[in-house]
Amino acid sequence: MAPSSRLALRLAAPLGTHLVSRAAATASRAAPSYLRSIRGPAVPSSPLRRVTLRAYSTEAPPTATSDVEPPDYLSEGELHVFRKIKQELEPVRLEVQDISGGCGSMYALYIESPRFKGLTVIKQHKMVNEILADEIKSWHGVQLRTKAAA
Repeated sequence: MAPSSRLALRLAAPLGTHLVSRAAATASRAAPSYLRSIRGPAVPSSPLRRVTLRAYSTEAPPTATSDVEPPDYLSEGELHVFRKIKQELEPVRLEVQDISGGCGSMYALYIESPRFKGLTVIKQHKMVNEILADEIKSWHGVQLRTKAAA
């Protein structure tokens, strides 16, 4: 399809519809029923199929900060990072994972803490970077996700 005809097709489609390829439409029909049922708001009938989005569930956070305990499977490096963050930020949810293959050069962190309340994401990340400054010096990288706890 020529670029100009694609543009015309997009302009002719009703607002709120998603344009998908035939392969994506087939994949959507072949998706398990628990995925097909999550469609979002109804859209007027269209020859184009909607892309199915997968919903991710989240666990309820622990009610007290003392409930956040390190899992048994953490390595020494992960456990060190976990304890340091727990001591400084008193999180309600904390996940630490070595994603470097076990050598300890890259970590993925998810921190949900009431201390982040009212701070921008950048300030939350700066706070974590200050706490882990000595550790981060020897890391290759870090994936950091933070959230203010209610």
